[in-house]
Amino acid sequence: MTVQPARATEPEFERMVAPLRAELHVHCYRMLGSLREADDAVRESLVRARRDFAKLTDRSGLRLWIYRIATNRCLTLLETRRRRELPVNLSPGAPLTDIDWLEPYPDAEMCGMALDARYQAREAVELAFVAALQYLPGLQRAALVLRDVLGFSARETAELLEISVAAADSALRRGRAGVESRLPERSKRASHAEADDEIRDLARQYADAWEAGDVSAIVALLSADATYSMPPLPEWYAGRSAIREFLLDGPLRCRRRFLLTSANGGPAFGTYLWDEERGVFAATALDVVGVRDGHITDVVSFLDPELFRAFGLPAELFT
Repeated sequence: MTVQPARATEPEFERMVAPLRAELHVHCYRMLGSLREADDAVRESLVRARRDFAKLTDRSGLRLWIYRIATNRCLTLLETRRRRELPVNLSPGAPLTDIDWLEPYPDAEMCGMALDARYQAREAVELAFVAALQYLPGLQRAALVLRDVLGFSARETAELLEISVAAADSALRRGRAGVESRLPERSKRASHAEADDEIRDLARQYADAWEAGDVSAIVALLSADATYSMPPLPEWYAGRSAIREFLLDGPLRCRRRFLLTSANGGPAFGTYLWDEERGVFAATALDVVGVRDGHITDVVSFLDPELFRAFGLPAELFT
């Protein structure tokens, strides 16, 4: 078969790949736990795919082919980048966010996906799940995501990872066991999915309470076993009393503003701290809020103002 010149296939490549870009980005984020590294992985994968597209004689196999490229790129990054230290002695109930490279994921990145796929992606991008994935070896991580999240068959997963079906099934079993052992108990329990407007109302109450400095109102919105963590700081707080004491000892002593956004399938806030000298509210942290059964179950406050750019949030507020 005559191979078409790369220039001739370029429009076809762009047309066929366009619907896959958003889901590829989510896939690379799950694999790597980092928004910035997912950007790199997708970019590098598409460069290779564009270069080799003319060799793909069966266009119906594009999705599997491009997922093979992206997954292998993620596995290579996991193997070649500096060794990452993972905490191994977490206290019972500790939030699974004590991972230096873990970053929140902007839900806006999923807007290019079909609606059904977007809802599925939101459910499988929860911070606790993505954090638990980071403890798995690369092959187990890939097998779990490909089978249980993306729905590839055992044969397709084995073909994609270039291993036998038996090896892929073994990696899947080990991956499932590893994730189950690390997910917080409340994330394993089935619960009804709150309507988006109810979650937004709860998030608005939370932001209003913070801006008013009303610790009682904040605590009233928390579940009894709520947790509050602040990556990369090692300290974290569990339960209403501990969180209340922490808030009164520090965060609520300063004026703050909250801007609502969404991350990892749920509400999030860009938080701003009053800077008296400059006369502005300055970007401080990106807070991701977990909601279940009408209460806030966890707050993960990422103390990295550089994340605001990815969420389309301003660096300063003037009122």
